[in-house]
Amino acid sequence: MSGTLNKVMLIGHLGDEVKMHYFDGGNCIGRFPLATNETYTNKQTNEKITNTEWHNIVVRNKAAEICEKYLSKGDKVAMITNYLNSGS
Repeated sequence: MSGTLNKVMLIGHLGDEVKMHYFDGGNCIGRFPLATNETYTNKQTNEKITNTEWHNIVVRNKAAEICEKYLSKGDKVAMITNYLNSGS
């Protein structure tokens, strides 16, 4: 499919510290879980419902090093990416 673009925005909280992995040649990746919440009110019971979804984030090289330096568990983060691998 040429001429398409996948853009994803996630706003949530870090579920753990950034875990770094370094490779020969100087490249690295950072991995961390990101929790996003959806909140709505059940119209029948008027109960407030919150669903949490966890996303496994992987960042590479300089972005990974910046995340490791500045992000900590519990921090609120906004991410915009042009690629999402859903694992399928």
